[in-house]
Amino acid sequence: MNGQSAVLVLNALSHETRLAAFRHLVQVGPGGLPVGELRELLDLPAATLTAHLNVLRAASLVHDQREGRVIRVRANYLQMNTLIAYLTENCCAGVASCDPVALCAPRKSGTTP
Repeated sequence: MNGQSAVLVLNALSHETRLAAFRHLVQVGPGGLPVGELRELLDLPAATLTAHLNVLRAASLVHDQREGRVIRVRANYLQMNTLIAYLTENCCAGVASCDPVALCAPRKSGTTP
């Protein structure tokens, strides 16, 4: 990731509703949520959620998949981890004892560690 990409991603997350949507998707894991369910959780009109999801899609923070009549939206953990890595790549001036937050590696539901 470069500075310009980081600004695009951070800008996408700089709105309270988009940040809430992304955090919900990260929390539910790799299975994601149907758009309608996410809309209900956020208590938003469909058109408003669509506009916010389009911003998150443009920043590659979410991706979706059609499942019949339902569109399932998922967090893009790779993009999230890439941003975290970019933000922490020079953490603590290279001091080995500095240990930034580990990257997120969600397991598929039903799997054990």
